[in-house]
Amino acid sequence: MNRFALAISAAIARVTESALGPYQTAVIRIGFTATWLLFLLREFPHRQELYGPDGPWDFDLAQQLIGTNGSFTALIWSNSQFWFESVYAFAVLTSVLLLLGWRTRTMSVLFMVGVLSLQNRSIFMGDGGDNVLHLMCVYLVFTRCGRVWSLDERRAGLAREARARGERARPDRLGPALWGVLGAALVSVTVAGRLDGDLTVPVILWGVWLSQAVWWIVGRRATTPEPRILLDVVGNVVHNGALLVIMAEACLIYATAGWYKIQGSRWQDGTAVHYPLQLDYFSPWPGLAELLSSSGTMVMLITYGTVIVQVAFPFTLFNRRVKNVLLAAMITEHAVIAVVLGLPFFSLAMIAADAVFLPTSFLRRLGDWAARARGGLSRLTKRGDDPTELPAPRTPENPEHAHVGFTA
Repeated sequence: MNRFALAISAAIARVTESALGPYQTAVIRIGFTATWLLFLLREFPHRQELYGPDGPWDFDLAQQLIGTNGSFTALIWSNSQFWFESVYAFAVLTSVLLLLGWRTRTMSVLFMVGVLSLQNRSIFMGDGGDNVLHLMCVYLVFTRCGRVWSLDERRAGLAREARARGERARPDRLGPALWGVLGAALVSVTVAGRLDGDLTVPVILWGVWLSQAVWWIVGRRATTPEPRILLDVVGNVVHNGALLVIMAEACLIYATAGWYKIQGSRWQDGTAVHYPLQLDYFSPWPGLAELLSSSGTMVMLITYGTVIVQVAFPFTLFNRRVKNVLLAAMITEHAVIAVVLGLPFFSLAMIAADAVFLPTSFLRRLGDWAARARGGLSRLTKRGDDPTELPAPRTPENPEHAHVGFTA
């Protein structure tokens, strides 16, 4: 009984004392924002047909649909061309800022608004990856996804360094100003009845806005550390709960897809992969599609392998080595789908969802590699500015030129 109580106590402490998976949530943030941003930029010439006032799913149909299901979309507030262009530009801007990790809590909410506004305006525009992005943009709001690989982390690090030197950190004036502007906008749309319908989005918007105010007041007015500790515990619990939901969602997607495939006759006889390869719509590289579909053995192996990997993956999460092998197989599969079937944004969305299961040691190595590559590029740029400058000798006094190996 004591051992069981200790295990429960350790589990509670782990969930409340820290935000788990900081690297994984950072990769999810970067992956989904990059996917949405690339999609918006790729479809910019076609934005009118996809989501604009002149699209096949016209404004009247959108109004009828929103009146029925109560979904949130800012594009239903006006049918003007200017408003549509403004919302589209807003979606692009919030994607860039969240990708960089600038004011991640606020930008995650605004990113969600941009995604839902466009996707709920024309619900038939997508290839499956839009459904994943639709869900994940909501879950991302509840995560502390800016702890690493973000401008927020850089700003926090500079503040810590200043305090360590005995300097007084500069007060954050931009944060409260941004909170005030967004609060005024939120009050305006609420009073105007623009948030009528399903309560999910209004509750999230108001909840995050009020929680930011509480966090700022406690951080600057509390005379004891207990209120700050309490808020940090609440933030950790919410983050860890959202991370668990993201993992469960990814497992559910694969398990559902796998079990539905098992029931299909074409998947049972091993020929299912052959048919999409014969469709012109899914053959951006006809020669490559023909090469794959010409081999019955290859088609059978890919068909059965896809089903096995999708069904087995949720059951391998407690075995790290097997999980990593299947994870690499699924990421490779999505990369092949992106190239062979011409579905890059679906594949990017699924790879971003898979990233939640990547090992922390691998992500740290990836971050170290990126940092060294950036540092090397920066040094080369500086040397390029002065052609007379020679490389410094590799001595203990110049450790930046010494070899640095990968660390776990």
